[in-house]
Amino acid sequence: MIDATQIRKGMIIVMDGTLYRVMEMQLITPGRWKAMVQTKLRNIQVGSQIEHRFRSEERLEQAHLEEIEMEFLYQQGDEYYFMNLENYEQVTLTLEVIGDAVKYLKPNTVIEVELFEGNPVGVNLPKSMDLKVVNTEPRLQGATKTSLYKPAVLETGAVVQVPEFIKEGDVVRVDTRDDTYLERAKAK
Repeated sequence: MIDATQIRKGMIIVMDGTLYRVMEMQLITPGRWKAMVQTKLRNIQVGSQIEHRFRSEERLEQAHLEEIEMEFLYQQGDEYYFMNLENYEQVTLTLEVIGDAVKYLKPNTVIEVELFEGNPVGVNLPKSMDLKVVNTEPRLQGATKTSLYKPAVLETGAVVQVPEFIKEGDVVRVDTRDDTYLERAKAK
């Protein structure tokens, strides 16, 4: 059990026997009243989102998850196929389970799959990934020397803001937690 003030984005909690992933969390401290925690929660089984306000002293059950490393193999329609690296068993995950991580999936990517009572409920990407730029605007000649960013489409389809010196074919390191450019990486 945890206090409502210990809730963090990405955490999975159990409420009324249902699993919810915390999408957003904000601590509100109105004038004379006690603090409250305003959250946006996504029902993991159904995919629907709700807003819920917890009192700061309220106790919540945090879901205890098992994390298993799996390798992404391929996608077929709305199903994504992964292989457990320990026993080579194949597992199929849906878009609801993968969520926003889908924009960084490419074959042979190793990720952690979160299981609750043996059922997949979410995935964790590596903190950063090296991805190839497949489409971006060319650098403007004579542009000022200020730090300018431009959109770049990566090999997985994700769009990230990159510095203007990045060109098509470059490999960039991206922070998967907030979709930001970190640095130019060496091509493999």
